Amino acid sequence: MPENVATTLQQQIFTIRIDRPEKKNALTRAMYVSLISAMQRAEADANVRIIVLTGGEECFTAGNDIADFAAAKPGEAPVALEYLRALAATKKPVIAAVAGVAVGIGTTMLLHCDLVYATDSARFQLPFVNLGLCPEAASSLLLPMMLGNHRAAELLLFGEPFGAEAARHLGLVNHTLKSHEFMPKVMERAQQLAEKPPDSLRTTKMLLKSGMQEAIARAMDRETEQFARLLQGPEAKEAMGAFLERRKPDFSKF
Repeated sequence: MPENVATTLQQQIFTIRIDRPEKKNALTRAMYVSLISAMQRAEADANVRIIVLTGGEECFTAGNDIADFAAAKPGEAPVALEYLRALAATKKPVIAAVAGVAVGIGTTMLLHCDLVYATDSARFQLPFVNLGLCPEAASSLLLPMMLGNHRAAELLLFGEPFGAEAARHLGLVNHTLKSHEFMPKVMERAQQLAEKPPDSLRTTKMLLKSGMQEAIARAMDRETEQFARLLQGPEAKEAMGAFLERRKPDFSKF
């Protein structure tokens, strides 16, 4: 399995599954490379009509692997950004199936999926500020547009977890489902889309997103510049060091 990412193709549905359960599907740079490759294969394969992105029935992703993330060298190309751009540029419909935790990029990547289904026990979190960082994935643009400035600020500034029903109420999730019906229902919906006229589906997706593509690209560029600066700064080093050492971070000296 290429770097903890599994893929299957069945009845024109290409499923990409993050598969590192022992680490709550925390994403490494190598896993992002595999996710990009999987997206590119799905886009290029004429037999693929729908993409399903999941972490399985227990966990979506706990976000970036902190140890791997902290080891990034200054100026190193942010492969997570390449993945986000690949996801945002995907022409075929993408359904996200979220169970368990969806932390950081595990939540922001959902903004670039066309449909999002979650178990009723799923948990979401945007802890960027808590890690001494800033939002990414154009979430600083898209979340205020979707939720309004006040609700977006509450999610991003506090970085507190919120549940599946709150995510549905905010519009981040289409529907919540019981665990026993979760993946069967997701695949049923994917199959319904796969049976529709493919050019019509892709064209409708394109029209839905066309007005925002340039704004999203600019927002990602702005975020990436600030994210890279903060990542090398003392606040992020304190936050990540505290996480790895299992202690409370101390920002009083900053």
